[in-house]
Amino acid sequence: MFAAHGCVVGSFAARIPWIASHVGADVGRLGLALVMPGVGAMLAMPFSGRLAHRYAFRPLVTVTMIAFCLGLVLTAVPTSLVLLCVVLVAFGAAAGLADMAMNAQGALVERAFGKSVMSSFHGWWSVGVLGGSVISAVSSHADVDARLQFLVEAPALAAVAALAAGFLLEETTTADREAPPAFALPTGPVVLIGLVGLCAIFGEQAGTDWSAVFVQRELGGSSGTAALAVSAFAVTMAAVRLVGDYVIRRFGPVRTVRFSGICAAVGAVVVVLAPNIAVGLCGFALLGAGVALVVPLAFSAAGRVGPYPARSIAGVAGIAYAAGLAAPGMIGGIASASTLTVAFALVAGLVAITALGAGVLR
Repeated sequence: MFAAHGCVVGSFAARIPWIASHVGADVGRLGLALVMPGVGAMLAMPFSGRLAHRYAFRPLVTVTMIAFCLGLVLTAVPTSLVLLCVVLVAFGAAAGLADMAMNAQGALVERAFGKSVMSSFHGWWSVGVLGGSVISAVSSHADVDARLQFLVEAPALAAVAALAAGFLLEETTTADREAPPAFALPTGPVVLIGLVGLCAIFGEQAGTDWSAVFVQRELGGSSGTAALAVSAFAVTMAAVRLVGDYVIRRFGPVRTVRFSGICAAVGAVVVVLAPNIAVGLCGFALLGAGVALVVPLAFSAAGRVGPYPARSIAGVAGIAYAAGLAAPGMIGGIASASTLTVAFALVAGLVAITALGAGVLR
């Protein structure tokens, strides 16, 4: 399930240069469009805790995942910036609801195991991002229209998600609890955990959404080479997440996040100072490794807060998705006023904050 979600994200991210060209958007207007998935997710998140209480995991995850997968087709259809923004709002809402439901399921499984396993789930999400970016890179090299690629790919991913949903666990105790509010904003420790996640997701969004554009516009790479930047970012993020549970069990969440923040900041600085494509790709690889474990640990910590794990996870996700809301616009705005290189200097500062705030995950 996590891999299918990631594959949609990776496929879309690596095709952002094509989508921008299709709607005739420069880097500033592209930044505006890429704000919209975050807007959609933010609008949906306050309602997600009640949805998770009212509906069983299987139908909730199935419906949201199928909607998200099929929504990939719509992202390549618009020929104007306005229509693209409308589509991306709906696309982001589906992504956010599916994300919340998957992570709530992950917290349920982690409680059953009695030890850290959330990193592995997010590792498979990163594997999906890698797979999706490779599919898009190959399609781009072959000059395949993104609309055709998504038309074939999206139903296949929806089928995978529907099949996987049949094996999910069900939460059996929520029916005995008082229902959470229909609309709920995060409070208390959820906010602190969410702020750490926000800084990490800002770096993750930068690597996912802007790495291809950075290589193409700042380092002079071709569209195919630019797509490899997303792959470099996703490879290290996936690799670290797949072994991350062993690291977390050995060093604990606080020390793990502190080291991760330092690694991510170094990677962003390497991107900023990169004299050529090879060094730039190495920087994105380090950035991917650095942000890899912060988000899974934030969701895992949220799953232990309060009587409604899904609501706490939705709260952290809502705050973290604020980074998805802010990152594209801020990076695009700074890039429009100066360069993407300057924008990634901001990324370096924000991901470094995760190291300073690691204590809240204790």
